[in-house]
Amino acid sequence: MEYRPFGRTGVMVSPFCLGTLNFGGPTDEGASMAIIERAVAGGINFIDVANSYNKGESERIVGRALKQMGNRDQIFLATKVFNAMGGGPNDRGLSRLHILRECENSLRRLQVDHVDLYQLHRVSFEVPQDETLRALDDLVRAGKVRYFGSSTFPAWKVMEGLAISERLGLNRYVSEQPPYNLLDRRIENELIPLAQAHGLAIMSWSPLAAGVLTGRYPVEGPMPEDSRGARGARVWVERISRSGRQVGEKLAEHAERRGMTAAQLALLWVKEQPGITAPIIGPRTQEHLEAALSVIDKKLEHEDAAFCDSLVPPGSAVVDYHNTSRWMKMRLGGEES
Repeated sequence: MEYRPFGRTGVMVSPFCLGTLNFGGPTDEGASMAIIERAVAGGINFIDVANSYNKGESERIVGRALKQMGNRDQIFLATKVFNAMGGGPNDRGLSRLHILRECENSLRRLQVDHVDLYQLHRVSFEVPQDETLRALDDLVRAGKVRYFGSSTFPAWKVMEGLAISERLGLNRYVSEQPPYNLLDRRIENELIPLAQAHGLAIMSWSPLAAGVLTGRYPVEGPMPEDSRGARGARVWVERISRSGRQVGEKLAEHAERRGMTAAQLALLWVKEQPGITAPIIGPRTQEHLEAALSVIDKKLEHEDAAFCDSLVPPGSAVVDYHNTSRWMKMRLGGEES
C-alpha cells in the first residue's frame, strides 16, 4: 500500500482513515472489533473517533480493540473534543477547562497514555482561539497529545489559528477534517488551497454522502427502513435531498458501466482529489469495509473524473454538508429538498 504524508508532520498514514461513528451504535461491539481488526489487517493504520460518539462507547470499543490486538504503536489514533458530554454549562465547547478535562476522559476510555491527533470537533465563536490553542499546546508538551487539528472550521478560522500559534510560539494545527464528497465540493475554493500552502493534512468526512452516493436512496419512493434518513435525524434528512439523489443515480449508472459499484467510485473520487490526505470511511458492516478496501490502491481514471465534474462542477454543491455549521451559508441553484 502507498502510504501518504500527514501534512508536514512526517507521519505516514493509509489513504483511508477508519471512522468509528457507528461503533457502539448500529454496529455492536463484536462486529465493531471485527471491523477494526480487518481494517488493520488490510493496511489501514489510521483510526478516527470522538468523545461524543455514542456517549463515549465508540472510544471504549476502540480502546478494547487496540489492547486486544496489542499494536497501539502502529496505529495513528485520533479523537475529538467540543460536543456536549453532560448537562452542565461547562460540559461542552473549547474552553481550557473542557479541553483538559475531556482529554483525560478520552485517554481513560481509550486505555492509552496519549492520542496521536486531538481535534476540535467544531469551531467556537465564543472562546478566543488563544485560550484553546494554549490548552492544546500544554497537552502536547505534557505528552498526552502528539498533534492537534480542527474539524469543519471555516478556512479563515484555520488561518487565524496558524497566525496565533506563530505569534505566541505555540504548536499549530496540522490538519483539518471537513465534510467533502461529490455533492458538496465547496472546500475546493478556499480550504484546500490553504491546506496545500501551509502543509495541513485533510481527512474528509462523509465521502459517500451518508449513502446517497451509493445508490441507496431512490429518487422516487420511501427511504430504506434501516437508513439514517428513515431514522429521522433532521441533519441527515436535510442532506438526502432530491437533487443529491439524482446525482447519486447518475453516478451509479456510470459506475456500473465502468465495472464498479457507486460506493467504490465515490470513495475513489474523494481519495484521488488534490489536497486530500485520507477520506474517513465509516463502515457499519464488514461488507462496507470490504468495498472500501477494494479501491484503496486504485487510481481514478480521467474519464471518471471528467464525468464526476459534469455532475457537480469543481467548487460547487448541490447539497449542504456543512449544515451542522453555523458559519456556512448555503447558496444553491434550484430545488434543495
